[in-house]
Amino acid sequence: MCGRYATTRSSGELSALFESSDDTDGLLGPDHNVAPTDPVPLVRVSPEGHRSLCVGRWGLLPHWSRSAAGAARMINARAETVATSRAYAGSFSRRRCLVPADGWYEWVRRPDGGRQAYYMTPRDGSVLALAGIWSVWGSDADTRLTFSVLTTAALGDLAEVHDRMPVLLPPERWSSWLAPSDEPERLLVPASAERLAGLEIRPVGAAVGDVRNDGPHLTARVPAVTPQELTLF
Repeated sequence: MCGRYATTRSSGELSALFESSDDTDGLLGPDHNVAPTDPVPLVRVSPEGHRSLCVGRWGLLPHWSRSAAGAARMINARAETVATSRAYAGSFSRRRCLVPADGWYEWVRRPDGGRQAYYMTPRDGSVLALAGIWSVWGSDADTRLTFSVLTTAALGDLAEVHDRMPVLLPPERWSSWLAPSDEPERLLVPASAERLAGLEIRPVGAAVGDVRNDGPHLTARVPAVTPQELTLF
């Protein structure tokens, strides 16, 4: 999975969709071009035991990290190794979250050396819940809630765009993902064929490649390029 996605729903809409409290303090706005270390919404279980919509920064920092410099390299955790990785295992075991998204971006190389961007998003406009893990990092003066998105081998038509995809959680699995579990590996169930068929693989413009750009035009469809004219990555 590449390092960009979109999350544009308001905190009020997200807290209703995920049946959570809204603990974002009005800090979030729509973002059509989320990049590593950006602040974005996530849903976790609060210390009081209820679902909480809060603000996290994309790029997990283990509590033992000496600085925040490595956060941009920690945006994704591989499902195949998350349970054994020193950086991720503790969070995977005890601190799992849902990462709301409208869709995510990937790039495919064109014959001319340029790259064609694609936006993967539900055809019906529903919210995606990406499987995530979180950690709190820092001191009292600078405490950050950080997270990573779990990725897995791409399935179906998505494999024509990239060899990885986020772990997608349907609503009926949200509770089990957030709940304590002695065997969290059993929660890493592949997305169903029906779920994957409901995703649109939409060609979009090159503007999304610049992190300074934002706005709904980034997810607008552009003329398609046939897969035969493209090279993965």
